[in-house]
Amino acid sequence: MLDLGGATLTPGLTDAHSHPVWGIEMATGTDLSAVRDLDQLRAALRTAPRPAGWVLGHGLDHNAFGGRPVDKALIEEALAGAPAFLRLYDGHSALASGAALDAAGITGPRTFDQRSEIVCDPDGRPTGHLVEHAAMALVGVLAPKPSAAERRGRLTALLGEMAATGLTGAHVMDLGDGDVPALLSGVEYDGDLPLRLNLAPWCMPGATPQELAELIGLQGLRGRHWQVGGVKFFMDGTVEGGTAWLEHADCHGRGTDAFWPDPEAYSAAVRTLDAAGVRTATHAIGDAAVRHVLDTVASLGARARMRHRIEHIETVPDGQLKRFAELGVIASMQPPHTAYTRADHSDEWSKRLGADRAARAWRCRDLRDAGAVLALGSDWPIAHHDARRVLAIARSPLGAASGGPALTGLMALEGMTSHAALAAGEQRVAGRIAAGFRADLTAFALDPVDTAPDELAEAPIRLTMSGGRITYGREF
Repeated sequence: MLDLGGATLTPGLTDAHSHPVWGIEMATGTDLSAVRDLDQLRAALRTAPRPAGWVLGHGLDHNAFGGRPVDKALIEEALAGAPAFLRLYDGHSALASGAALDAAGITGPRTFDQRSEIVCDPDGRPTGHLVEHAAMALVGVLAPKPSAAERRGRLTALLGEMAATGLTGAHVMDLGDGDVPALLSGVEYDGDLPLRLNLAPWCMPGATPQELAELIGLQGLRGRHWQVGGVKFFMDGTVEGGTAWLEHADCHGRGTDAFWPDPEAYSAAVRTLDAAGVRTATHAIGDAAVRHVLDTVASLGARARMRHRIEHIETVPDGQLKRFAELGVIASMQPPHTAYTRADHSDEWSKRLGADRAARAWRCRDLRDAGAVLALGSDWPIAHHDARRVLAIARSPLGAASGGPALTGLMALEGMTSHAALAAGEQRVAGRIAAGFRADLTAFALDPVDTAPDELAEAPIRLTMSGGRITYGREF
């Protein structure tokens, strides 16, 4: 018996889109998320630590460049010749210094199996702007990495911090470099994971039948509080990086290509996994990407209902909203991403899309009103993992989304409980407080449904319980 002292008890909160293991590497180096302009960026780089001689940074906002192209020439003076690898906040692009490009042997453009780009000037010289995973990896693989002990320590600390905000579980949208099961097993050997983790390894363009079979074979791999359950795809990249797949080009004439150079190959891979009963989650930000994923699920027939989900959905026209419910496609969205945009549409996201598409920003409430299942998350480290902040911003969207309708308090809570359970296929064991369900519980000092969003963002958490284990709550 636990006396919660008048707290409000809810089903345990689940972050429906997070990267707690891969994000540890992504978030290595100097945190540049507070940088607002080039002068601040240069000042931060001059004083940044230099592990093994490198300057590493993460969380850099596209808006800090003031509309100028992302170019190494803007930072070289501050680096004094050091190799640098700076991840932009979206996780889909980076800025590398001249020394880092030299170390990777990058002297010009290259061709990749996926939509990736080494951005070059009119004379064919790399600017240092690396767009999408394959291009970023050429330099990223050379940058210093946390040791195995550091990763384990940082992961345990991070999951503990997440539990302190009320999180009992997370849908992890990656499997790292394949060593994550061993890492998680090692943590559990020494103790316990504070959160229950459901992991989805990536399927990238060019995947062979053998690779698809290996992804199918991974399903069900598990430990005490983690399991592999699903596969993650990318249908496009990001608006700010010019790689969101759009029905019409952005203001720079970009965005008309899918991440999979042959979109039908993506559809074929989804059909193979669906036939094996595997759940899929597809990153689709632009309107054309969302449409293609919906079309793909429509080709699967009724058996695919509630087995496939779309991640992010940053802009979508009216005509596609009702298809989510009709096809049983789960919408998975991250309200904190709205903080990278501005209500006056002066930010890079809005300027690239133009007024009409920017007015359709993060249509969480419209999707719910259209009958869709809506799971909510943070996408840490792209945004902060605090579950209270996810709930608060869902009810009071920021930036370009601030003019649209917001979720009610109950809808937001459902997004991190019952709807998150549906998104993972766990609706019969999680997402509700009921006999026979897992004891995943969160106790708020305030009522998360009725409390004003600004108060909710800082509401004390009295207790977090994951699978019957108290993972946060000192007084207990």
